[in-house]
Amino acid sequence: MNKVITQIDSRGVAQVTLNNPDKHNAFDDQMIIELTNAFNALAVNANVRIMLLKSEGKSFSAGADLNWMKRMASYSYQQNLNDAYALAAMLKALHQMPMPTIAKVQGAAFGGAVGLISCCDIAVSSFNASFALSEVKIGLVPSTISPYVIAAIGERHAKRYFMTAERFDANTAVQIDLVHEAVDEQLLDEKVEQLITAILCNGPEAVASAKQLVFAVRGKSIDSTLIEHTCKAIADIRVSAQGQEGLSAFLDKRKPNWLKD
Repeated sequence: MNKVITQIDSRGVAQVTLNNPDKHNAFDDQMIIELTNAFNALAVNANVRIMLLKSEGKSFSAGADLNWMKRMASYSYQQNLNDAYALAAMLKALHQMPMPTIAKVQGAAFGGAVGLISCCDIAVSSFNASFALSEVKIGLVPSTISPYVIAAIGERHAKRYFMTAERFDANTAVQIDLVHEAVDEQLLDEKVEQLITAILCNGPEAVASAKQLVFAVRGKSIDSTLIEHTCKAIADIRVSAQGQEGLSAFLDKRKPNWLKD
């Protein structure tokens, strides 16, 4: 059975679905490989404009699979290192996706699942979602996911939840910026569709460039190098075919050609 299913609709919206609901979509090495392959394939697919990460069943993902953890307990240091590299490669692939990524979260989202959410550009959850960075409860640390989680929630919140392993609810997840918005579960699909529709109304190249702009600007000093980069970025897109189409459509009070009926 495939633990990850990928579907692409006529709009160019790709859905990557965790498909192991009987085990609450818990991670194991097979799922990590399948997610990595899915992300890498979509990253080079020019027809994909948005990627939605979701899951089947009651839980988004309950963390590490018990059988996988049993196997890891007997791994050598090198086997553990290789295992960690595989997870790190999957997270990096998701984080670096060229198109916008949205995480749709319901139920439990524990351990590595918080890493997946943090890697996505936008995250929305149902009010019934619950979250935990629970690794220290079993004497481990949330190491491979830490760069993405810290970038999402900040150093101070990360210290608390990394060290306490306490479970927190959707309202807290919004407050600490792990998710952007929480809604009633019956409204979750509608909220996701609103976000997808909003993105699809925008210039595809501009959306991709806007995402890369954040990567380029974050944490940088506002010096001549950064100013040159940002000026070049806007000049490049203004003279591009899509930039010209967008400006012309706006001035002519018509729809740009990327909007389909």
